[in-house]
Amino acid sequence: MPSSPTPTSSAPSAPLSIVIATRESRLALWQAEHVQSLLRARGHAVDLLGMTTKGDQILDRTLSKVGGKGLFVKELETALEEGRAHVAVHSLKDVPMELPEGFELACVMEREDPRDAFVSPRYARLADLPQGAVVGTSSLRRQVLLHALRPDLVIQPLRGNLDTRLRKLDEGRYDAIVLAAAGLKRLGLEDRIRAVFEPDEMLPAAGQGALGLEVRAQRHDLVQAVAPLAHQATWLCVAAERAVSRALGGSCSVPLAAHGRWADGGRTLRLDGAWGDPEGVRPLVRVQVSAPVATLPEAEALGSAVAAQLRASGAQIPA
Repeated sequence: MPSSPTPTSSAPSAPLSIVIATRESRLALWQAEHVQSLLRARGHAVDLLGMTTKGDQILDRTLSKVGGKGLFVKELETALEEGRAHVAVHSLKDVPMELPEGFELACVMEREDPRDAFVSPRYARLADLPQGAVVGTSSLRRQVLLHALRPDLVIQPLRGNLDTRLRKLDEGRYDAIVLAAAGLKRLGLEDRIRAVFEPDEMLPAAGQGALGLEVRAQRHDLVQAVAPLAHQATWLCVAAERAVSRALGGSCSVPLAAHGRWADGGRTLRLDGAWGDPEGVRPLVRVQVSAPVATLPEAEALGSAVAAQLRASGAQIPA
């Protein structure tokens, strides 16, 4: 897969008429409307095309059993391919590591809080949960990391959009649930967060908290139009994180985490990776590698180095 274009500043593009494809959940619409407002402020005419994806429809099974992350983006990509829409707005943690031929990640925007959030009506933090408490998440990554922190907990599946997950918690089906802090903050639901997990205790998913804009590769005018929305520091971070996942077959069926943080005044990227055994037999594997990073190829090379160290430490690629 070719590397994403190097994020650069761009001269103002000519005004375009742009249709944004988006899922119809409240969070997805917030994200699309956010991009819409930024593009309109630059003179473009922007409309939304709301869509329901298979990932939104299939709620009785975990993603790892029904097709993985691609279930949230396929219909949007079809709309781009057919010309019904021109830009798709994605939460990057939901985007497969390999884009289909002819599609391009044209922009990665500045990241919101990438951490996971502990949400509970009764307990202030994970350590306060009683033995055998029920915690909801359908993320294999979160399952193995929670198990490493509290092997006594009962982890139960939790699917649905953000509002659905919170409703199920409020109905008493779970003692606590774990959600991305970014989504709660974007929807003004910070008061539901009882505690956040620092990356050293629960490493985020690759791309968590960042928005990516996907276009057809030949639409250079759209690439130019969205270029001013890009945030280079975030783009380099998520390129490194996604390179870890790509090298290890990252998908919903792989309990894998990758998270980059800048050090040395923004010149050095510190990249953490973690892999867990979905069967719970092998111990959690975690590594960290740092390197100077200024370009996307350098970021991807750092991700490959972390993936190699994870494999050397016992992480296994699915057959």
